[in-house]
Amino acid sequence: MRLMLCYIRKHLGMFLVAVVFLAIETFADLLQPTFMSYIVDRGVKGADVGLIWRYGLIMLGITAMGAVGAVVRNTYASRTSQLIGKEIRLAIYEKVQALSYENIDRLQPASIITRITNDVTQMQNFINGIMRIMLKAPVTCVGAVALIIFQMPRLLPLMLVILVCAGLLIYGNMKLGYPRFDRMQRKLDGLNHTSREFLSAIRVVKAFRAEEQEQEKFQEASLQLAEAGISSMRVMAVFGPLINLTVNGGIVVMLWLSGREMAGEIGQLMACVNYMTQVLFALGMVSNILNSAVRAVASSARVQEILDETPAQAEVSARKELSSRAEAPFSDDGKRREPGGSVSIAFRQVSFAYAGTSRPAVQEADFTVREGETVGIIGPTGSGKTTLVNLVPRFYDATRGQVLVEGRDVTLTPTEQLRGYIAVVPQKALLFSGTILENLRWGDKEATPEEVRRAAEAACAEEFVSKLPEGYDTLLGQGGVNLSGGQKQRLSIARALLKKPRVLILDDCTSALDATTEARVLAGIRRESAGMTVLLVSQRIATVMKADHILCMEDGRVCGFGSHQDLMTDCEPYRAIYNSQIGE
Repeated sequence: MRLMLCYIRKHLGMFLVAVVFLAIETFADLLQPTFMSYIVDRGVKGADVGLIWRYGLIMLGITAMGAVGAVVRNTYASRTSQLIGKEIRLAIYEKVQALSYENIDRLQPASIITRITNDVTQMQNFINGIMRIMLKAPVTCVGAVALIIFQMPRLLPLMLVILVCAGLLIYGNMKLGYPRFDRMQRKLDGLNHTSREFLSAIRVVKAFRAEEQEQEKFQEASLQLAEAGISSMRVMAVFGPLINLTVNGGIVVMLWLSGREMAGEIGQLMACVNYMTQVLFALGMVSNILNSAVRAVASSARVQEILDETPAQAEVSARKELSSRAEAPFSDDGKRREPGGSVSIAFRQVSFAYAGTSRPAVQEADFTVREGETVGIIGPTGSGKTTLVNLVPRFYDATRGQVLVEGRDVTLTPTEQLRGYIAVVPQKALLFSGTILENLRWGDKEATPEEVRRAAEAACAEEFVSKLPEGYDTLLGQGGVNLSGGQKQRLSIARALLKKPRVLILDDCTSALDATTEARVLAGIRRESAGMTVLLVSQRIATVMKADHILCMEDGRVCGFGSHQDLMTDCEPYRAIYNSQIGE
């Protein structure tokens, strides 16, 4: 709720305009029954046609005033709630951008998507409801009760009993409803996660004929959501009719008392019945909006959880004073000064374990890569190769030890600056909806057509892009679905080369290429990466053999570091990989 109030305060002017016109509309609604009673008791009963016309025209004017109030109120309420929804979504999006991989792993992407869509919509609807219904309901209720008591003072005890009973029922509705709606939102997270996992792996599912198994998983997640929804709706199904019963019972009692005590004031009785109907409508609105409030509060808490999430990586201000030794390799704009030494990347007894696991993925890694060198990284599947290189751009932070890039501890470097001179080509080639040119210019938004073409040629992408009907203006589907795996990998490499980074990380990014194409791509990378420090991760020993140094990993440990000949002599795991792929 605190979050919603914060955003309402930002748009307080528009909010108050909506409230003012809501008050005008409510005032008009409350006047109608009174004037109707005047027409019946004074005009019809007294056969005064002129009075009937006068009050009729007044009622028509009041109706018009209420209609104008409703139109303006709805316009401002909708505009305000839409703006607030937009700003909350943007705040979540910006926050997620600032979070580390560790935070996102904990929150889960499917849950984040639910919060940025469904949860924000719940909050947006509630804020809209506040301006359209929630503020109107208590004003209508209080005004109607006051007018009933004014016209029939003897009904005061009855009205107090009705309001107390209705208030207790509404409180019980909220008390029982909140945990159920919160649980329903979490089950919706689970359903979204299951759907997202299935859609992202649909080819594997079909290849293994696992549709039935996945359908069972989806049915289970859907059943859990349905059960949570039924539990939530059951609360509403019980309390809504009870509130209606309370107010309708009050109307029956009021009619009985009026029949005993009133002497022919039919118009006054009609007005009281109308006001009781307005009380019933107002309490129904309060009940509905409070059900919406229960959902909105649960959603707000889930959104607030993201906004309050502390990044696992502490960010450093770009202006923070560092020691002269750590500052030495950098200029204020992130460009490298002429270094006193030539160390580019250094690991100092680095260990790392993923959250929730006790076994480190990387253990006591200690090595140095000098500027301009290419280091191949090889090892069995699950040996920690990708985890190791992910520590360099601070996708994760080391649990122990230090990772240094050009002499500075990466945890003391502003993330934007650090990643500004590092380019990463991940294992899975990731492309975005848009043209090929737009995807490549992620590396350099100001790149000229000639620079784009040169990077594409180095990655052997020019040869297939030039054959496409639209060339570099060819539109790609989400994730580049209209390209083959090898084509996507080559475009990802070209994008990284276009950035002209000082550190280039290639994480098994040629796995979908045949040996001949891979050799040509690696030759192009060597040509374009002159002067860059390159970390080349691969499963293929032929890919890393020509590197300046080779780092071999096994079970998270660095078991060898040196040239191919050095490792063939001194590193048994490397020799085993060589023999299995090349032969003795």
